[in-house]
Amino acid sequence: MAYSSIVKPTDYFNALLYTGNGSTNALTGVGFQPDWVWLKGRSNGDGSRIYDSVRGVTKEIYSDAADAESTNSNGLTAFGTDGFTLGSSSGTNGSSRTYVAWNWLGANGTASNSDGSITSTVSANTTAGFSIVSYTANGNAGTTIGHGLGAVPSMIITKDRDASGLWLIYHAKSDSSAPQNKYLELNTTGSVQDYPVWNDTAPTSSVFTIGTASENNTNGRKIIAYCFAEKKGYSKFGSYTGNGNADGTFVYTGFKPAWVMIKGTASSRAWSLFDNKRDTFNPTDKLLLANNSSAELTGYKIDFLANGFKPRDTNTYWNGSGETYIYMAFAENPFVGNDSGTAVPVVAR
Repeated sequence: MAYSSIVKPTDYFNALLYTGNGSTNALTGVGFQPDWVWLKGRSNGDGSRIYDSVRGVTKEIYSDAADAESTNSNGLTAFGTDGFTLGSSSGTNGSSRTYVAWNWLGANGTASNSDGSITSTVSANTTAGFSIVSYTANGNAGTTIGHGLGAVPSMIITKDRDASGLWLIYHAKSDSSAPQNKYLELNTTGSVQDYPVWNDTAPTSSVFTIGTASENNTNGRKIIAYCFAEKKGYSKFGSYTGNGNADGTFVYTGFKPAWVMIKGTASSRAWSLFDNKRDTFNPTDKLLLANNSSAELTGYKIDFLANGFKPRDTNTYWNGSGETYIYMAFAENPFVGNDSGTAVPVVAR
């Protein structure tokens, strides 16, 4: 059984639901000071806004768009010890509109990292296997960047801050033999692509490598990267094959999920987002899309189980017959362990 060193996952990841007020909105209840906040409108077609403590408050980028980073003085204006503060921007705090915020803990500070061939600025939480990495590209193939995890990343997400360009993703299960040769795009429904974005070089416990793709290595441009190493009982970055049946494939994670993002490796497959706060019982059927600004959809079903998840309909976004899917998941509880620290298997929902 998947005994976990992280007994209380909500110390490192937590989702928060809130209603906008169209003015200053100091939100609490996260449980920690977040370093990465991903906000998405539920009741309106408000695109995802992503903020992090390395780039700084008011600096937003959109998971569903190729746009460069912008400054929104009325967006997220402060990171607090138990949440964050929003201004009056309708995209993140429109009056009476409903939203979800997904929050991750980094280091609550930054450090210079010289492990790579160029120096990066990093906020790394090695316990949770998460780091935020900022670097200035040099345009050279084979450039290496220190990520600070002390473990091999299973997933890397990069975005050019200075110019319009695709979000590029490395996922360790995007290809069965050479995932370092492949990439996906967070802001599109495109299939897995073969191109030397990562210089056809697997990441190591200290660095990841980039090629000459303009989106993450144009000389002089500032790039942000979000890096994740798998932690047993807390996070999982895996793959599965759909069966096209309402009694879908069981996907073992080793924990009861709090948040799952799924993407089919074929074309025209969206990045589907589910969490345990918008749905508190099975089936989990409230759907948001990372690559699309649409409001929350309902009737798209998966079950969150004590030790994994299971599609409960035939939607090809996550359960096409014979199709391959990659996913990114974080825990509500490890399968073995609870908030008091005793080794007791958790119950399903």
